Amino acid sequence: MTAHARPGDAKGRTAAAPPLAERQEARRRRILHASARLAGRGGFDAVQMREVAELSGVALGTLYRYFPSKVHLLVATMRDRLERLHATLRKRPPAGDGPAERVAGTLMGAFGALQREPHLADAMVRALTFADRSVSSEVDEVCRLTTAIIVDATGLDDLDPERTAAVRVIEHTWHSVLIAWLSGRASIEQVRHDVETACRLLDPPCAGRH
Repeated sequence: MTAHARPGDAKGRTAAAPPLAERQEARRRRILHASARLAGRGGFDAVQMREVAELSGVALGTLYRYFPSKVHLLVATMRDRLERLHATLRKRPPAGDGPAERVAGTLMGAFGALQREPHLADAMVRALTFADRSVSSEVDEVCRLTTAIIVDATGLDDLDPERTAAVRVIEHTWHSVLIAWLSGRASIEQVRHDVETACRLLDPPCAGRH
């Protein structure tokens, strides 16, 4: 005799829907993916909220509940990219003879990824530039992640005040060279030179300087 299926049996019931938080996160990821696809095709102007909603399969009103504007959306897209980079960095720490070499290698690797998607890079950087106070928390998170990536890439357990200040200079340099490259005012070699020059501030006095 075949036993009757009980409510807990996989064959005796329809699979339960994912928890609300899981569905919301999946929806958010679809939105960010759609944003990146549209920006990758045509830059900042190509990201239209209605098209993002259609491409991600969510209602326009739902999209606006997640992201009040496309500036919010593109800053969140940059945050998502930085989170991925940070996760990769923690799994595979960069190689190098010292903190300057490790950080420069990490940032130039990130720059290489941006080179492959220049329209997306331009859209994300423009969104950061256009961001007003309403986007301050998202921008702060992007800055926090950038700092964490640089600090982790050093491979050092603790940073003294001088190196902490160097991290801030590297952040400012990184942002500036991205804008200069995207606007056609800096070559790839100039970007590399400026990044490596700023990163040498992490070396001990007289080390790696010439």
